[in-house]
Amino acid sequence: MTIQSLTDESVDVVVQRATHILSDIDHRLPSLGKVYRDLHRNPELSMQEHKTAGIVAQHLRDSGYEVTEGVGKTGVVGLLRNGEGPVIMLRSDMDALPIKESTGLDYASEVFETIKDGSKVPVMHACGHDMHIACLIATAEILANKSEEWQGTAFICAQPAEETGQGAEAMLNDGLFKRFPRPDLCLGQHVMPLAAGTVGHNAGVIMSASVNVDVRLFGKGGHGSVPQVAIDPVIMASSLIMNLQTIRSRELAGDVPAVITIGFVNAGLKHNVIPDEAHIGINIRTQSTNVQEQIISAIRRMAEAEAHAFRAPKMPDITTSSKFPITSNSEPIDQRIRAVHKSLLGSDNIIEVPTMMGSEDFSQYGLPGRHHYGGEPVPYCFWLFGGISREHYNDAPGNSLMAKLPYLPSNHQPNFAPDPEPTLRVGVYALTSAALAYLPSVGLVDKTA
Repeated sequence: MTIQSLTDESVDVVVQRATHILSDIDHRLPSLGKVYRDLHRNPELSMQEHKTAGIVAQHLRDSGYEVTEGVGKTGVVGLLRNGEGPVIMLRSDMDALPIKESTGLDYASEVFETIKDGSKVPVMHACGHDMHIACLIATAEILANKSEEWQGTAFICAQPAEETGQGAEAMLNDGLFKRFPRPDLCLGQHVMPLAAGTVGHNAGVIMSASVNVDVRLFGKGGHGSVPQVAIDPVIMASSLIMNLQTIRSRELAGDVPAVITIGFVNAGLKHNVIPDEAHIGINIRTQSTNVQEQIISAIRRMAEAEAHAFRAPKMPDITTSSKFPITSNSEPIDQRIRAVHKSLLGSDNIIEVPTMMGSEDFSQYGLPGRHHYGGEPVPYCFWLFGGISREHYNDAPGNSLMAKLPYLPSNHQPNFAPDPEPTLRVGVYALTSAALAYLPSVGLVDKTA
């Protein structure tokens, strides 16, 4: 079955079905809000999402889905087979971040979790994955309750570890599209500091590629009183950090999108001891794999040059991790889903968003290859939806998201907290109607087969 064969049903008919199926959404919001607040109050770090996965699995079982837990460690798959037709995968991520919440909400997280080094860190849903999961649960339940309105297979995917770039890869490597039906289409969404009630589309590249680079610089330790007998990796790291900024300003054209961020520098434990090494954590974001490779090559060249200049005993150790590919929508699919969203929610509530410098591992589902799956890529569509109250959003200076962004609570900030009810409403509307755009009316598949 091809995507083209799934679009015989007009947008008007899809919207009529979606309007009918979603007619009781306001009655669902109070109970859905409780689910969301519970998820927000109990966040879990990447690959530790055991409670969250259990909540998703139970809701799916209660709605009649075939449920498999532990896919890619903590991922959950739910299948609702509803006759002949396409397999449409709906994906949401589950993990939270090591951030101390400062929202002041009565359902704010007070959770601490243990990380690899044995220390405990505060944990918060600072990126809205709790909202994503709540919308996924609601859409799954709605599709199950209104199964007479569509045919095909609803493939629910609750994914771990998006924040670390591990989750989609782990689920695919665990046979996501081999053990379970291979989807005809994958759909996903992300809450952002847009006005609640709005949905943001981009028919091309919507999210950038990202990769982490770790640079370990080696020196020769010694006493702080006799630096001449040591080789100081802290000074070496400081010089490298300043020079890295010239990659963006002097090696790339002004119109080439790229961000190079120094996330951390670790070196030494005592004031008067020169350490043996320094560790720099770098994050690169681009909209081209060629530019990404160019930046990594420049980092390596500069780091090795600093090592030579400072007489380092050995060359730097440079590794990459947490690689996120570009998320690029298929234009015909985005245009159809956008048209459904526009008719359902009103044209004023559908906006064009620029390519974001943020990244997602959602696009991994579209990439066949070793350990993933064979054959052609699986098409996908990804969009954004608003989580900031209309009043707060409108009061922020500026006339666009990018202009208002510095004045709004944003993803990965300790004060990020979507306005629950309007955000849940638009998230459920957007995800459910997008699924219905490719889950046809009963009988349509037989007529067009």
